[in-house]
Amino acid sequence: MDSTARADEATILAFDFGTRRIGVAIGNSLTRIARPLTTIEGEASAARFEAIASLIDEWRPDIIIVGRPVHADGSEHEMTARAERFARQLSGRFGLKIGCVDERFTSLAADAELAAAGVHRKSRKAARDAVAAQLILQSWFDETDRNPIRGPA
Repeated sequence: MDSTARADEATILAFDFGTRRIGVAIGNSLTRIARPLTTIEGEASAARFEAIASLIDEWRPDIIIVGRPVHADGSEHEMTARAERFARQLSGRFGLKIGCVDERFTSLAADAELAAAGVHRKSRKAARDAVAAQLILQSWFDETDRNPIRGPA
């Protein structure tokens, strides 16, 4: 940990996993505010993990949160298993604490937020996944106690 960081401060990266794009957001435990960071494009696994490794090297997160997609009624579907597998791969490759958060409706909410902000439809597609990751991370902040290391991760 950086010597200027407080002992109870943690950096958290969040991912909105998708087969074509992965949205990424960042936040820390002191401000408890998430912000969109980037979107990783493409389907090639090696390139995705290379991009993720670069983000982890740059931001040095203490915790990673992955959105867990489920149906509106909470039941699992194919993407649930794929996102959980992605979370396990992140844990295995990077040795970081991983948490999963229900991501129901985050892509729809992200699209609505971007539309309300006046972002043109074509531009919304590029930003939607990063904003969805922001909503996932903010949800995690809102659900955890003041010490995210002991939270539901």
